[in-house]
Amino acid sequence: MKFSEDMGGATYRITGYGEAWVAVNYERLTNSFLIGSQTLISDWQPQTLAELQPAHLDALFAIGAEVILIGTGKSQQLPPAEVWKTLVQHGVGFEVMTTAATCRTYNVLLSEARRVAAAFFVD
Repeated sequence: MKFSEDMGGATYRITGYGEAWVAVNYERLTNSFLIGSQTLISDWQPQTLAELQPAHLDALFAIGAEVILIGTGKSQQLPPAEVWKTLVQHGVGFEVMTTAATCRTYNVLLSEARRVAAAFFVD
C-alpha cells in the first residue's frame, strides 16, 4: 500500500529548504516571497525583515488566510513595531519564527486543510 500526504488540494507547498533557499513545488527560491495554498508571489518586496512596512502586508492579507506565518531567516526576529501593530489589528492569527520552522509549520497547517499564508525572508 502506498501512502502519500494529502495537502488538501493545495497548488503550492513547501517541498524543501536549506541554507539560503526554500523550494516551492521543487523550485528553489532565494528571495523573499509570499505563499498560500493557491497563491505564490515569488518577487515580493521587501527583501529583508528590516525593510518590511505595513503596506507590504496587503498582498499577504489578500490571500485570505486564517493563520499567517512570517519566516524571518536563520534566526527568529521580531518585525518592526508598526508591522506588528498592523498584524494584530488585522484580527487574524499570526506567528513569527525562523524560516525553517515556518516551512514545517506551513506544510502541517496545509495538511490539516487550514487556510494558511506565509511570508518568507530567505537568508
